[in-house]
Amino acid sequence: MLKNGFIHGWAVGLGGMTLDAGLIIALYFGLASVLAMPFVQLPLWLIGAAFLGYLAYDSIKNADQDITLAGEKTTKSFWSTYKNGLLVAVSPGNLVFWVTVFGAVLAKSYSVDQFGVAGLGVLSGILLHDVGLLLIVSLSRKAMSRKMIRNVSVIAGILLVGFALYFVYEFIIGVGKFI
Repeated sequence: MLKNGFIHGWAVGLGGMTLDAGLIIALYFGLASVLAMPFVQLPLWLIGAAFLGYLAYDSIKNADQDITLAGEKTTKSFWSTYKNGLLVAVSPGNLVFWVTVFGAVLAKSYSVDQFGVAGLGVLSGILLHDVGLLLIVSLSRKAMSRKMIRNVSVIAGILLVGFALYFVYEFIIGVGKFI
């Protein structure tokens, strides 16, 4: 979003929310119990670490590529950024969030109606968060130079490396429990 503006940030958010809505439905039909199994979580941690490592590499390597300043036209399509949002949402952290946080809500829901209201409430909260964050970044983006945006991309890449290492740590801890 910082590189390509509000609409592309919105596309990433919509991609993530599409997966979130699908996960809510899947959790209702029993996915929570499957994802809670340790032997299912282990490969998710490793795959997530690899994916975050790739995103970190790409963020740092291409930090000065495809930067569109305010007022310039972006070259990326809306759908390619939407797909990026879908891919980012498929991470162990996101799956663990849905299993633990929303799984707890599901356990408290005694009817389809209560579950539906809880699901819509969570999605509404995500939507409000996305729009608020997009507005803040979109407004601050107008004051940023190419160099500042590049530096933010590098810092984001370094943070992604940290998260990838955390996922590797979780994988090692999980393997240690089986040994």
